[in-house]
Amino acid sequence: MTSNTATTEKAYLPAGLPLPAPAPDGLDQGFWDAAKQHELVVQRCTKCEAFQFGPEWICHQCHSFELGWHKVSGRGRIYSWERVWHPVHPALKGACPYLVVLVELPDAGNVRMVGNLLGDPMQEVVIGSEVVAEYEDHPEADIALVQWRAV
Repeated sequence: MTSNTATTEKAYLPAGLPLPAPAPDGLDQGFWDAAKQHELVVQRCTKCEAFQFGPEWICHQCHSFELGWHKVSGRGRIYSWERVWHPVHPALKGACPYLVVLVELPDAGNVRMVGNLLGDPMQEVVIGSEVVAEYEDHPEADIALVQWRAV
């Protein structure tokens, strides 16, 4: 699957679980806007060209305030992972286990992003395995969630 493919499965997040939303201060709005277009973006400094994620008002490298959003391929590799057995919200009671991965993005300076790993929650997960971003549309909240699928 390509990074511009929406998931064809049922919604990964169960009903009753509050959906994430852009921050009220607008800091991460570019990320959410891109996700709705099934594109993955990472913050990048226009001065030193360093990548960073999550979004911040200031560059971690050179301390510039001149940051923008840079489109990346949506391909990455698993840096770390966890199989979650205990629900952290009542709506997740019937959804466990599920997989959470920390994905390293080679075309974005190896910054890392957390997300769900789609598919069988009992699948074998191997550090270094390639993954691709997939998008779960939530028109009722005007967002799309970035999730990951093994390649």
